[in-house]
Amino acid sequence: MDTISNLIIAIKNAGNANKASIRVPGSALKTAICELLKREGYIKTYHVEGDIKKEIEIVLEYGRQGLPRVSGVKRISKSSKRVYTGVKDITPVKYGHGISVISTPKGLLTDKQARLEQVGGELLFTIW
Repeated sequence: MDTISNLIIAIKNAGNANKASIRVPGSALKTAICELLKREGYIKTYHVEGDIKKEIEIVLEYGRQGLPRVSGVKRISKSSKRVYTGVKDITPVKYGHGISVISTPKGLLTDKQARLEQVGGELLFTIW
């Protein structure tokens, strides 16, 4: 059970089904991913609910003509095969129309932020 894959696929599928929001089980990593996706404009907002059994309610973002902002995702680093990248090997996604999410010593960063900070790390997933 890959929780990151479940999160990003749930966001993509909910957008394709034209849902306004979704609820997923919460964790600190998922909250950090939601914060990054909100900052980059892929989701509108999110709310963490509950103390012991946390849930995250994610409000989806839609672009022009009612199309979902998230049109595709790809999980890169999996539990069976970890993929790490150096700062020189970070490439743009979809000619700059998407982002890669990288787990670095400075926290979760996008590919653009990682290049600016001159830091590499584990390449978690790409989203466009």
